[in-house]
Amino acid sequence: MSEKKVIAVVGATGAQGGGLVHAILADKSGEFTARALTRDVNSEKAKALSQMGAEVVKADLDDYESLKKSFAGAYGVYAVTNFWEHFSPEKEIAQAESIAKAAKEANVKHVIWSSLDDTRKWIPLSDNRMPTLKEKYKVPHFDAKGESNKFFIESGVPTTIFNTVFYWENFVYFGQGPKKASDGKIVLTIPMDDKKLPSIAAEDIGKCAYGVFKNGDKYIGKTIGIAGEQLTGKQFAEAFAKALGKDVVYAPVTPEVYRGFGFPGADDMGNMYQFKAEFEEDYCNSRSVELARSLNPSLLTFESWLKENAAKIPLE
Repeated sequence: MSEKKVIAVVGATGAQGGGLVHAILADKSGEFTARALTRDVNSEKAKALSQMGAEVVKADLDDYESLKKSFAGAYGVYAVTNFWEHFSPEKEIAQAESIAKAAKEANVKHVIWSSLDDTRKWIPLSDNRMPTLKEKYKVPHFDAKGESNKFFIESGVPTTIFNTVFYWENFVYFGQGPKKASDGKIVLTIPMDDKKLPSIAAEDIGKCAYGVFKNGDKYIGKTIGIAGEQLTGKQFAEAFAKALGKDVVYAPVTPEVYRGFGFPGADDMGNMYQFKAEFEEDYCNSRSVELARSLNPSLLTFESWLKENAAKIPLE
């Protein structure tokens, strides 16, 4: 084991990081081993990763010294931040800066930074088509990650900027799935009109990231984007109907209506969908299903994901 190259995985008990740790551990003959970074080494998920063969290490994105220590001796780092844990773009930016600095100091040979687009390059703050949020952002959870790309580029640490997409687990755990309406119909409400939404299974993000690491320096210094499929709301509804054995209606609302739904982050999410719909061509072209499949030949389709997960979707 000691001869294998260590990949330190930030957020190892989360969706993306967990997918990467599992992919590394599943490849018994591969050249890498997983160092799973987590704030709570005693959590059930952390213990499960340890039992599977990962080295589990305590690290906190708000504690620079713990990051530096956990990156020591690592060949690679998978870096991801979780906006939805605290809803603070400033905190996310500070965490990204710490990751880049610690990776540089630890002389890491390859960082994959899980990023998103800075939407202000398309929709400046002065553009009133979309409300400005928190005074400085259009889509805070996108913009903070996109703005943070500079830390990795400017530090000189060898980095692949890895643009991810909506993952299908959001239909299960994030309230984005179809819901039973008062008239008994099952309705999917996404403010995408007839536009395509690139999306993916969360575990496939990790598998694709593993594919990037396995390609050595091929993707260092590059920005790449992945997707499992690019489907319209109507196509999602049709797939749900087939998997659930029930009629599912796609009922797109406007971004304005969606922003008013009132759940935490509804304004951010409404702006996000508006950005993806209004700039469909740019967004879809930057997220390649073909690239994802080349990195991860077992890439799931939405239909294949639903076979395993449709029963978990809360319709009520």
